[in-house]
Amino acid sequence: MNKRLSPYGFREGFRDGVPIGLGYFSVSFGFGILAAGAGLFTLENLLISMTSLTSAGQVAGVKVMEGVLQAGAVTAATVVEMLLAQLVINLRYALMGVALTQRLDEDMTVGRRLFYGFFITDEIFAVSSAKPHPVGPRYFSGLVLTPYIGWALGTLLGAVAGNVLPLSVTNALGLALYAMFIAIILPPMQKEKGVLPCVLAAAALSCVFAFVPVFSFLSGGFAIIISAVAAAVVMSIVHPVPEKEVEG
Repeated sequence: MNKRLSPYGFREGFRDGVPIGLGYFSVSFGFGILAAGAGLFTLENLLISMTSLTSAGQVAGVKVMEGVLQAGAVTAATVVEMLLAQLVINLRYALMGVALTQRLDEDMTVGRRLFYGFFITDEIFAVSSAKPHPVGPRYFSGLVLTPYIGWALGTLLGAVAGNVLPLSVTNALGLALYAMFIAIILPPMQKEKGVLPCVLAAAALSCVFAFVPVFSFLSGGFAIIISAVAAAVVMSIVHPVPEKEVEG
């Protein structure tokens, strides 16, 4: 690990985080509408975004919660479903955190790593990893501030709007969340030939679980888990990523 002090301060981190925060605001607005439509209260929606900061994980979690609200009870299977869904969807953040440890300066103590690790998202990881010099706590404080506020505030306003706007309007605004998912997969799709087949396979499996009557017993959370894992396993065999040679 590089022990040098970071040349980047709070101001530069804040400047880099503003575009991310603006994007998160618009996307989380769609999540707030989605969660409100699932029957969650506005405060519950806000707390989810303030304690999770994971778009796909939150959507999957809301689907599980919606099933609980419809059933009127929480079962052991529901808890397992929630845990597995979050593990599968958010495991990448652990890998990002490990990779990012090689980009930190000596001021980033263990306690600070644990704290700032909560705020790691795809975009924050990409921006901080692209810096040519090590990054430290001052830079991270500025970088994560706007995205965190944007994600929470967008969720709050979306939840409020979801309770007052007509259904036709909320359905249209809710499409922003799914547009974000499409935007996430487009860049790697252009670089790796196995990404598109993997996405299509997962989507096809999801459709099977949703529309074939024999799978009606399967909840939405478990359908997501099975679709994602099965597609990833198959494509890792059919289109394996070649190991890059390590230069000496």
